[in-house]
Amino acid sequence: MDWKKVPVASQDVKHLHEQYGVDLLCSSILVRRGQTSSSQVKFYLENELAYLHNPFLFDDMEEVVDRINASSAEGELVRVFGDRDVDGITSTALLVQELQRMGIEASFKLPEGDEPYGLTMEGVDEAYKDGVTLLITVDCGISNNAEVAHARSLGLDTIILDHHISGEELPPALAIIDPKVPGCGYPFQHLAGCGVVAKVIWALRFSQTNFYHEECILLHAQPGHDTIIIQAMRVENLLVIDQVIEEINPGLLSPSQSKVLKFLSNGIPILVLDAAAELAQLRQAFGKMVDIHLVDMRLEMEQVMPVVKGKSLFTLSNLSRALKYSVHGRDELQVLFSLFTAYCMKKYPLLDSGYESILDLVAIGTIADLMPMEDENRLLVKRGLKVLTEGRREALLPLFSMQNLVGKQLSTSDISWQITPVINASGRMGRPSVAVEMLLATQLSDAERLSGELIGLNKERQKLGEDAWERLLPQAKESFEQTGSKLVMVEDASLSRGITGVMASRLMKQFNAPAMVLATIGGTRVSASMRSPVEFNVREFLSTFNDLFLDFGGHACAAGFSMDVDNLPVFKGRVMDTIDHMEGLENDGDDSILIDSTIPLEYMTPEIIKVVEFFEPYGEKNPPLVLMMEGATIEDIQFMNNNKGGVRHLKLTLSMGLYKWPAIYWQSADRVGRDFDKGSIVDIAFRLGRNYYRNQSTLQLMILDLKTEADKKADGL
Repeated sequence: MDWKKVPVASQDVKHLHEQYGVDLLCSSILVRRGQTSSSQVKFYLENELAYLHNPFLFDDMEEVVDRINASSAEGELVRVFGDRDVDGITSTALLVQELQRMGIEASFKLPEGDEPYGLTMEGVDEAYKDGVTLLITVDCGISNNAEVAHARSLGLDTIILDHHISGEELPPALAIIDPKVPGCGYPFQHLAGCGVVAKVIWALRFSQTNFYHEECILLHAQPGHDTIIIQAMRVENLLVIDQVIEEINPGLLSPSQSKVLKFLSNGIPILVLDAAAELAQLRQAFGKMVDIHLVDMRLEMEQVMPVVKGKSLFTLSNLSRALKYSVHGRDELQVLFSLFTAYCMKKYPLLDSGYESILDLVAIGTIADLMPMEDENRLLVKRGLKVLTEGRREALLPLFSMQNLVGKQLSTSDISWQITPVINASGRMGRPSVAVEMLLATQLSDAERLSGELIGLNKERQKLGEDAWERLLPQAKESFEQTGSKLVMVEDASLSRGITGVMASRLMKQFNAPAMVLATIGGTRVSASMRSPVEFNVREFLSTFNDLFLDFGGHACAAGFSMDVDNLPVFKGRVMDTIDHMEGLENDGDDSILIDSTIPLEYMTPEIIKVVEFFEPYGEKNPPLVLMMEGATIEDIQFMNNNKGGVRHLKLTLSMGLYKWPAIYWQSADRVGRDFDKGSIVDIAFRLGRNYYRNQSTLQLMILDLKTEADKKADGL
């Protein structure tokens, strides 16, 4: 296996080290992974929720907030329509919980049994009969044009909260919050559905403060070189709407000519940190007759942020972490804006510490939906994992206890392997409401009962999956050969539609190629899922067959559709006709290992785990670190049995420097005595993690590949 390590420029490593205080080893890995911009580095270093993007950047957010608040005031019935997967389930639970906290009578509807994905005509009609007047879709809706139009014809308003790619025409909804809709105003496209819901929840909470829709002006004046530099910005909903800067030579500009004074003369409250000092600067610039009413924020800010006490903006600018990432450089008005934002959040805990408490479900949904672990997803998941580790949501405690996760420092892999499959099973087995009810449970006994039910559904799903795999694998191999190793397409009349996605993912990994699994439902309808590696856009591929589908939606790497069974032969024929002309289907079979860093001897101590944890949370676009150790000695070898009784895996003890390291090396028992033995000196490519046993945590290496001196000579190293 080939080991590759991207070269890095020493000046780039030095810049990160000096600019952001990142140690040299982490700096080199950041550079190697292309994470060098201030906006990228910020989300590795910072934990404060103030660094999240403002939800009011969504063009339709105010309309969403105002409509939901109106439903609360009028006592309307609201129904949330979600999806059956983990993202849809967590999104539904989050929004229903928040609406109920607001006193709104909110119900929910998810696709049960073999019901189709998304908003349906039947669902709209049922809501209308039940007296519902506001529909809110979560993790779905962006493709439901006809259904939203039908709701509108019945007098029902629809709000769409989604994160899937839209079609050319948007549904006629009252408002749409979807970061993938072109021109939506939001700077980050890759929120999960639950992340979109979390943004709406924050905006709703902000709308219940005194700052919602209240414009203010932040002002700061400071001496320049024989001048006075005056800056001001107009702020609404913690967004900068407009700003102005002017450098005044005292006595040379009349007040009537000043653009700053014109900016300040519209009756909007003017907020400053020190009113007396700011007014003195203004009078020096324009004369003593200038009379501007300034609102001094110091006392209020000091009450909620003691760090401000007795410090000037100049001093605070030297302490500000936010300025490290600012494109404006050392700008004291930006410091005031950061202080004002932090003040608003600290003054209303539901925007800060109270908001963190909902991020546990955001973390679960984001991890489950394989969203890129970049930008604000890193911060959302990081804080969410903290809440999960602390066990703050009582409804989750029984499930986490059943999965032996209580008391453990949780990682994304713990959630991926132990939690998301169990929650997902409820949807795949046609009973997603079980998972939603578990998450919303207010009695521990109910949460325990429902968690047990989820565990049972997951075991049932696993059995179905194994049976299906035995049937599908031969068909998949034949399909892979017929398509020239470009695509896997299988169908099964006895397959449950709930496991088509699982099977497609498994086939995609098995063949390292796009995989499509089709299930025939009731002999009349086909339900299908498709998954692909990152280099191939599934949604774009399937869109060419949209004329055959009843419904269709998804992401670039995961999509699904349904269609009449009569269209299946035509669809399969068109796929085979199209495949030769599609780009991105080449299977290059590259199994090389990308090395993030070679660890020097002096760094190979237990402290190295801090480097690994610096890059957490791991996930899409941020895979676990692969480190390299050179010249390690194999001190001990133990053989491990697999679950079928065969010996295939190894436990090794490696020594390097002053430390001995336990290591696991899968599928490698046959190499002992042939490639290496006790006493061999080897280089290893590995991942480092924590192993928990009887509530004790130890560090453990997971070996990905091992090379002896003979291997290196054969490789020309």
